[in-house]
Amino acid sequence: MVFLGSEALAAGAVTRHQLTHHHEMLHRDVYIARGAELTPSDKARAAWLWSRRRAVVAGLSAAALHGCKWIDAAEPAELNQRSQHKVAGIMLHCERLDSAEISVVHGIPATTPARTAFDLGRRRGPVSAVLRLDALLQATTLTVTDVRALIGSHGGARGVVQLRHVLALADDGAESPQETRLRLVLTKAGMRPSRTQIEVYDEYRFIGRLDMGWPEWKVGVQYDGAQHWTDPRQRARDIEQDARYRELGWRIIRVDADLLRRRQLTIIRRVRGDLDAAGAPHPLPNMKKMARFLGNLAI
Repeated sequence: MVFLGSEALAAGAVTRHQLTHHHEMLHRDVYIARGAELTPSDKARAAWLWSRRRAVVAGLSAAALHGCKWIDAAEPAELNQRSQHKVAGIMLHCERLDSAEISVVHGIPATTPARTAFDLGRRRGPVSAVLRLDALLQATTLTVTDVRALIGSHGGARGVVQLRHVLALADDGAESPQETRLRLVLTKAGMRPSRTQIEVYDEYRFIGRLDMGWPEWKVGVQYDGAQHWTDPRQRARDIEQDARYRELGWRIIRVDADLLRRRQLTIIRRVRGDLDAAGAPHPLPNMKKMARFLGNLAI
């Protein structure tokens, strides 16, 4: 637990010796138990305490408080406050926040999910922004419409042009950064999946859930983490499940980390081949603008 040393001493919760020898100072007067793992949420709380509880937690720190996964623990904490006094490990922003854009999470004032997405979607380049918005959409009840509503009141904000593209590319069905990257690879090739997290049933029971695909043409794409290849029981289940999908007329393309990282053209060829075999139009409709936007980006 992150805490203010002066408050803990005043309350008698720790002695000066314990504070010095059993705790680590993160910022001025802000401590954590020595050797404890510092999560993004802990860093957010530590930064807020450093501000003497005056700042609003923002950016990735707000996303962490809202329950986002896949935030790199090495990223600095982020605060929105007027003072721009620099401190190591904290990124300070000074942006106008309306009262409706501030929520309280675990007792800490933080930008709402919509405002957090508005901020993250304008920074760090479009691919990183989509990754972060997907995670925020997955972790909360936020919708793309909620974020678009803020553009009208902050239309002159820096990065709004990127944000509009990012919102068009975001999806609340991505359950990992790898799934987001895979979807973007397909989108860049003019083949954005029409659905994510597709539940497949036969006439009696649930068969499985596909990460993404085109149910209208019964083409599905699965991202398989390491356990799908290294765990024999999981591998056996995947093989049986694929057989059931095929019996129902589905074509399934499985993608692993090596394919996604090094052989993206192989993924594109396989997916395009199955879409062609299923009778899908070439190119898919309404893909030109998205594909053009992603055209020069490394994914």
